[in-house]
Amino acid sequence: MNNDELINVSALNQYAYCPRRCGLIYLESEFSDNIHTARGNAEHERADYSGWVTTKEGARAEYALPVWSDRLGLVGRCDVVEFWPDGSVYPVEYKHGARKKWLNDDLQLAAQAICLEEMTGKPVTHGAIYHHTSRRRREVIITDSLRRQVEETVTAVRTLLASEKLPPPVNDARCKECSLKEICQPEALTDKTHQHELLDELFNVD
Repeated sequence: MNNDELINVSALNQYAYCPRRCGLIYLESEFSDNIHTARGNAEHERADYSGWVTTKEGARAEYALPVWSDRLGLVGRCDVVEFWPDGSVYPVEYKHGARKKWLNDDLQLAAQAICLEEMTGKPVTHGAIYHHTSRRRREVIITDSLRRQVEETVTAVRTLLASEKLPPPVNDARCKECSLKEICQPEALTDKTHQHELLDELFNVD
């Protein structure tokens, strides 16, 4: 695939969280920081330097490792990938805050696992999300279901980008902590009753 057809692994995370957020970022190049994204960026800076170390457990940990999948047309970067003496490959994604109820982080990790499998020729059956708030890893099993969701989301993102049209806002609990809320304006765009009242008032001629 050429560069125009490649999808960043992080776009799958954005789409799984909110298709409109994905469109704002990847169609309209909109982005805005809030306290949550600023903290998340600070945490990623600790992992996002090129290089490697040997952990005390004996794994070779590669940092900021570029990954890709020719089959799915994906590119991205893993925060950390651990290569263990037994040959197993174990990606670790750093996230600020506690585990959320949505699967977008797990989906991103699964996409990284698929890329690593294609690159190394080895199965990647597990990975982990490191949640900075708890300072603990949460292990994720790379299930067949997650793999299917990755492929479905790749197709959905590619369809979104090809359409060049923003999806409608969701206006639910996800919006509360979204850094793009002021740009997205979910309340205003979903308040159809208020919009109709304004239109009636505008065109009401006495």
